[in-house]
Amino acid sequence: MAPIIALGIAAFVIQSYQVDGESMETTLQNNDRLIVDKLPRTLARITHHDYIPARGNIVIFNQSGLPDSGPTGQKQLIKRVIGLPGDRVVIKNGKYTVYNTQHPAGFNPDTTEGYKIIQPTYPTGSYTDVTLGTNQVFVSGDNRTNSEDSRFFGPVNASQLVGRLILRLLPASHIEKF
Repeated sequence: MAPIIALGIAAFVIQSYQVDGESMETTLQNNDRLIVDKLPRTLARITHHDYIPARGNIVIFNQSGLPDSGPTGQKQLIKRVIGLPGDRVVIKNGKYTVYNTQHPAGFNPDTTEGYKIIQPTYPTGSYTDVTLGTNQVFVSGDNRTNSEDSRFFGPVNASQLVGRLILRLLPASHIEKF
């Protein structure tokens, strides 16, 4: 019975992940061990709603169409939520600007949302202007110079989301709650 309970918890409640790559540096490092909360996504699916995390949350999601997707054709990625459903996300002159009904003049989520991007200057790629659908989020790696994210593959649908990062366990010297 214990293995069945463990599988149920890993499939629907929480799961351990290991960071593979540099796209979330300096927030997360390669080989960090993480705990991801899958319960909100599970409850949203049970109630036939979309799971939409908060802006600034770090999420795990399934993405297809990447060069190194493997035999399943999908790869799980970890990125930060920049834009929410209905937002217009513009990248111009190296900066993000998000426009929505609360901020019709726009705002930079990297400077106003409570998370810190430690790179003082970071190229964010070429000009982008996208308006998100009712079940889409725009995600970006914190290491903007080395991240395949919504700038590369477009918005992420709510159905692709797996869960939200809640805890870094390892290395023990960097345990952190998110």
